Amino acid sequence: QVQLVESGGGLVQPGGSLRLSCAASENIFISIYAMSWYRQAPGKQRELVASIASRGTTNYVDSVKGRFTISRDNAKNTVYLQMNNLNPEDTAVYYCNAAWTSYNYWGQGTQVTVTS
Repeated sequence: QVQLVESGGGLVQPGGSLRLSCAASENIFISIYAMSWYRQAPGKQRELVASIASRGTTNYVDSVKGRFTISRDNAKNTVYLQMNNLNPEDTAVYYCNAAWTSYNYWGQGTQVTVTS
């Protein structure tokens, strides 16, 4: 069974930083997958935050450009989301996604709360 396990969420003050990790189980090789981070705030739809293609091309939603960085370590089968200068609007459950052809996997999510 394929598993994506997110970690690194928590409570942080505005202006602070967090680093999310998404570790994939051994039966999935993320090197061939497009890996993404999504988030869903209460009462809102899930939105794509950042993605990184198998060859390393990255994309970000406008609201996080210059503050968030997505990266991947294929040797560790792990994807990261470095989040800097966080603000309350970043509060959400963050989900990791792996996609390749018809295969699409989700993690269970990790809560990020930005509040003073």
